[in-house]
Amino acid sequence: MNLYANKNFRNLYSITVLAAISSTIFTFIIPLVLYDLTKSALAMSTMRVMEFLPNVLLGMLAGVIVDRVNRNLMLTYGGLIKFILAILLWLSITANEPALWQLYILGFLLSTVSYTVGNASNAITPQLFDKSSMTEIQSKFSLIFTLSAIIGPSLIGALLVWLSYDHFLAIYVICMGLCWGLSHRIERTATPDHPVKQSIIADMKEGVRELIGNKQVFAPTITILITNFATSLCIGVLAFYVLDVLGNSKEQLGFMYTISAVGGILGAKLISPLRKKFRRGQIYATFPLIDVVILVLFYFAHSWILLGILLAFRTCLATMSNIIFLAIRQESTPNHLLGRVAGTSSMLMKLALPVGLLIGGIWAEALPIPWIFLLAAGAMLSNFFILKRANFSEVV
Repeated sequence: MNLYANKNFRNLYSITVLAAISSTIFTFIIPLVLYDLTKSALAMSTMRVMEFLPNVLLGMLAGVIVDRVNRNLMLTYGGLIKFILAILLWLSITANEPALWQLYILGFLLSTVSYTVGNASNAITPQLFDKSSMTEIQSKFSLIFTLSAIIGPSLIGALLVWLSYDHFLAIYVICMGLCWGLSHRIERTATPDHPVKQSIIADMKEGVRELIGNKQVFAPTITILITNFATSLCIGVLAFYVLDVLGNSKEQLGFMYTISAVGGILGAKLISPLRKKFRRGQIYATFPLIDVVILVLFYFAHSWILLGILLAFRTCLATMSNIIFLAIRQESTPNHLLGRVAGTSSMLMKLALPVGLLIGGIWAEALPIPWIFLLAAGAMLSNFFILKRANFSEVV
């Protein structure tokens, strides 16, 4: 099937490209704006918290809304709200002295609506396409965000010589407006049927029951939670390790992360040929063992180049794992429950991130940093046994 010949795919693909561009601008420019305003690392970190909180606090509620409301309406009105919030953010920052609390509130609201719209987009995809196309579609969408993560920051950094923050925020607003316009062009889908009318709390409980009862989704959800914990352990101390312990420069640190991001492109490209030779369960269940080896090699790596290469392998595995997980979740979850299952699983997976960052930071203050890579390797080894016990390798 030629996806690009499909009008719905072209519109969703265009929305994804625009969302990736706007996300890169927001992630790169807003911290710089806050730094210029406050010269405070705390202010910059607080904005990151504002972006992170909606996923944890409102993930399940967003899933209920996505399952109760027509997904086309969610995309359309959600896109309009994002467009309006983007304009308000632009106006706030272009003011002479923007209030910090306004930026925090707008950041929280934008993250909340973006997460909800993303959930709706995830839920509407199985309604628009054959389920056999889910893996290919997810690989193409993943490639967009990976390329944006690699090219975007360096391109924006270069363009800042000629363009101001205001110009980039204007581009951000335009991207949001185009996303809203394209959402009107997606084929109308039916509102999910609810067998039983019930309260919001009952809806949430039903989503939790479906997630726990669906072994194809619950087992990888737990492994991604553990993977996020292991990754946050490493990421939280890696920059300090490279700069302070190994004595490398900030430029070398930047190059290291650039090398690592290339792994995401490889992952998006490799999943299709691997899928033709192996079951998705086999591929997914093998990755934890490979990751264990990579993290053990982290312990012995003493150069930013080698660390960058190892990070690229981890990024490659993570990209392929996410593509497989999202496709299986879309295929195996009843569509009227998909929003709630996606919201609940996403919330669970993100819970480990702050814990890992906190432990990593405390560890780095008192203990040798390389040992934390072995701790992360042990966490990844547990993933192998979880998937083995769940017979996940049998998943087609």
